[in-house]
Amino acid sequence: MKERINFFSEKTKFDLAQKNKIRGWIKAVIRGEGGMPGELNFIFCDDRYLQRLNKKYLKHDTLTDIITFPLGEDQGSICGDIFISIDRVKDNAKKYNQRTQQEIRRVIIHGILHLIGYKDKSKKESELMRDKEEFYLSELIEK
Repeated sequence: MKERINFFSEKTKFDLAQKNKIRGWIKAVIRGEGGMPGELNFIFCDDRYLQRLNKKYLKHDTLTDIITFPLGEDQGSICGDIFISIDRVKDNAKKYNQRTQQEIRRVIIHGILHLIGYKDKSKKESELMRDKEEFYLSELIEK
């Protein structure tokens, strides 16, 4: 499968800054974790849109910042659709005193880590996920 990282907006007006830099970063993270990038679609949306997906596919009637749908591995490559609520990201950025762009990047890498196989259900899993997020966010800043 060909490496392809796409960014879309659905029910929101949002345009990701520095798309090419983010694409390169995502590919580096996947390779750094021993994977191969495949087709990845990031869909930026609003709370209502993501909540409907959450209810329909995961049977959760709650707001969330991200839902990740793995599309399977094609010849060992990491593929998936990652839906991100811009409303939740903005609220979380305020809540955690972060810039919105930084919080978007955190959520992007969170989704990638899920596709690679990391979980965050237990405290130990969440701590590892957070450590990985921090590490890869620092890698982006240094570039």
